[in-house]
Amino acid sequence: MNLNKTSTIAALGLLSLTLADGPGMARDLTVASWGGNFQDAQREIYFKPFSQQTGKPLLDEGWDGGIGVLQAKVKAGSPSWDVVEVEADELALGCADGLFEKVDWNRLGGKDAFLPSAVNDCGVGAIVWSTAIAYDGAKIADGPKSWADFWDVQKFPGKRALRKGPKYTLEFALMADGVPADKVYDVLATPEGVDRAFAKLDGLKPNLVWWTSGAQPLQLLASGEVAMTSAYNGRITGINRSEGRAFKVVWPGSIYAVDSWVVLKGAENKDAAFDFIAFASKPESQAKLPQYIAYGLTNRVADKNLPPDQLADLPTATANMAGALSLDTDFWIDNSEALTKRFDAWLAQ
Repeated sequence: MNLNKTSTIAALGLLSLTLADGPGMARDLTVASWGGNFQDAQREIYFKPFSQQTGKPLLDEGWDGGIGVLQAKVKAGSPSWDVVEVEADELALGCADGLFEKVDWNRLGGKDAFLPSAVNDCGVGAIVWSTAIAYDGAKIADGPKSWADFWDVQKFPGKRALRKGPKYTLEFALMADGVPADKVYDVLATPEGVDRAFAKLDGLKPNLVWWTSGAQPLQLLASGEVAMTSAYNGRITGINRSEGRAFKVVWPGSIYAVDSWVVLKGAENKDAAFDFIAFASKPESQAKLPQYIAYGLTNRVADKNLPPDQLADLPTATANMAGALSLDTDFWIDNSEALTKRFDAWLAQ
């Protein structure tokens, strides 16, 4: 999930101490995540409690994703981050490229404690999240029900916002054009399917606004700049709780995926990094997340005692999974470069 860059005041203060004490001073454990109200929640339920438990500082920073960022940090030697939350394609590419330390699953209670999609040689699933349509229920009483409605600017006047890039955008375009969710990647795997997706985008292009970080779509919605947007589901429920908004999630046609914790190869604080991941992966730790932000939990028993209202907001709820689409990571690993070039060229036209 691409979100705003963040850094803590504590991080700046500790950086100044590091500079003052010279290069020999050990660097504190540093975790990079996706910023915004998601990272605010992580700070309360993971970062601060782990720091208190160990008696050592934990610094947290934000990033906007991209395998190139991780490649640069690792290949330069002594990466400045220890733990990073990554998307599924970054996990697959980084693991194949040797960018991440291998996971010792025994120290996490074994693989069976987690959902199958959360288990990887190089990463430990942190959340299940969805990208879905969001709209303001205070402004639209009878809102969109599908991506076809999202494209219908006659029925629902106003601008739309989508994440800038081909991933998700092309899938949504095909669903808007009538392709069933379970057939999207079959169609997108053909040249004709790609042409069909871009042709559908042509029709909406004059009404599109593009976002790049996870906080932006809800800012656009709140300001009234757009009538509806794609957005991360947890952000939608998060802003409703924190600011009293009435933003709605449209689950049919949503795309869900798993983010994972990884430890960068050669991380200075490797052992502490895996201790942190083990702490954050405990069911009692994960179970605190939905009260802040509605992402699905990867530990099999973490959601067993959640109240019904919290369970209903999770992308892993049975009703919300109906009509949803699992992100095809293999497809995007194989096709991302070519489709990104075409998307950028289309955008520039």
